[in-house]
Amino acid sequence: MMLTDPVFYALAIPAIILLGLGKGGFSGFGSAALPLLALTMSPVQAAAIMLPIMIVQDVVGVWSFRKTWDGNVLWVMLPGAVAGIVLGWLLAAQVSANAVMAALGAISILFALQRLWVERGGRIAASASSPPWIGTLLGVVSGFTSQIAHAGAPPFQMWVIPKRLDHLTFAGTAAIFFAIVNWMKVPAYMALGQFTRENMLTAAALLPLAIGSTFAGVVLVRRVTGTRFYTVIYLLMIFVGAKLLWDALA
Repeated sequence: MMLTDPVFYALAIPAIILLGLGKGGFSGFGSAALPLLALTMSPVQAAAIMLPIMIVQDVVGVWSFRKTWDGNVLWVMLPGAVAGIVLGWLLAAQVSANAVMAALGAISILFALQRLWVERGGRIAASASSPPWIGTLLGVVSGFTSQIAHAGAPPFQMWVIPKRLDHLTFAGTAAIFFAIVNWMKVPAYMALGQFTRENMLTAAALLPLAIGSTFAGVVLVRRVTGTRFYTVIYLLMIFVGAKLLWDALA
C-alpha cells in the first residue's frame, strides 16, 4: 500500500510541483521539495520517494538538451560526484535520523542564503582558470549534497558558471550531469533499504503531477520572470530548514 496520510499529500503536492517547475527551467525551485517532505517523514525516506520521480523528469531535460552539452565539465566533475554520493550514503547509513535531519536543515538554509545572495548580484565561483582538481572537489560536494538533500546545484554552478557556456549548453550539461548523478544514487538508496513497495507506489501516484509540472515549467519559463518567485521559495527553504534543525536538535 502507498502512503495515505493526508498531511503528507498536503505537503507532497506543492513539493512535487516545485520539483517539476525546477526541472522544467525554474532552477532552484526543486530544492524546497525535500525539506517540505521531510516535515512528515525521515529525510532518507522522503529522498527515496523523490528519486524515481526525478529520474523520470530527467528524461525530459536530457531529451530537450541532448545536442547542447559540455563533455569536459562532465569528465571533471562526475568522478568527484561518485565519491560524494558514497560519503552521503555513509552518513545516512551510520548516523541517526536526527543527524540526517540536521544536515538537511543546514544544507537547506545555506543553499537558500547562497541563492538569495546570488539573486542580488553576489557571486561565489571558482575561477575560470582553476585547475581541474577544483572541479573534481566541487563534484564531491555536489554528489554529497545531492545524495543527502537532492541539492547538488550550488557546487555544480560554482564550477560551471565561470566558463561562460551559452545558456543552452549550460542547461544541457546540468541536465545530463544530474541525470547521471541521480542514477548513481540508486544503489545507495537500495543499500539503505528505502525502495520499499510503499515508497515506490507513493512515487508512482505522484508521477503524473511531476511530469505535468515539468512540462508546465518548460512552457512558463519562456514567459515568466521568476525573480520574485525565487525569493519566496528561498525564504520558505530557510523557514523549513530552521524547523528541521529545531526538531533534530530539540
